[in-house]
Amino acid sequence: MHEGIVIDRADELGDAIEKVGYYPAVVGDAVASAMAGESVSSFVIHHEPTFDQDEVRRHVTVLVLTPTRLLVTHTDEHPPDDLLPEPYASTSTEAIPIERIGSVAVTRMVANPAATSGPKPPRVTEAVLTVGWGAIRRLDLEPATCGDPDCVADHGYSGTLAAEDFALRISSTADGPHAVEQMLDFAQALNAATVRE
Repeated sequence: MHEGIVIDRADELGDAIEKVGYYPAVVGDAVASAMAGESVSSFVIHHEPTFDQDEVRRHVTVLVLTPTRLLVTHTDEHPPDDLLPEPYASTSTEAIPIERIGSVAVTRMVANPAATSGPKPPRVTEAVLTVGWGAIRRLDLEPATCGDPDCVADHGYSGTLAAEDFALRISSTADGPHAVEQMLDFAQALNAATVRE
């Protein structure tokens, strides 16, 4: 970790959770509990409504970077079911120590890249943040070949192993330009926090 001035953005985070308006007391309580008293270095919130037949259900993801951990919080709302006769919300939190984070990947989509020039930064219209810490891995296998089109021998399998712990996509069309900027700022802070000396 880099030494320096620590700015606690906890009040900004609380205000942002309130502004989203999606069960702010439930979301805020889960985030505060997972923070365990640490300060907030950076954060990003993504509110995503989903359509299920004639119902709209909401989902919110809150990513918080503290000096020592990445916190991932998901909150979903659910209709009544056999176990709970009333609508309910479920919240899950995961705290990942910074030193466990193995990869931070950012994909940026730039609109009209040919028009980007000079000191003005390109206008990113969509961004995807993918973070890997080794909890979930995906294995893609396919039959191996030797390059000879007439060969009928069994060469076993070849494949790729990819870490896929978390991915978040934000677009200016759906979420607004400020949301894309906030995620890029968060990704930059996360990248800086994971620099190994």
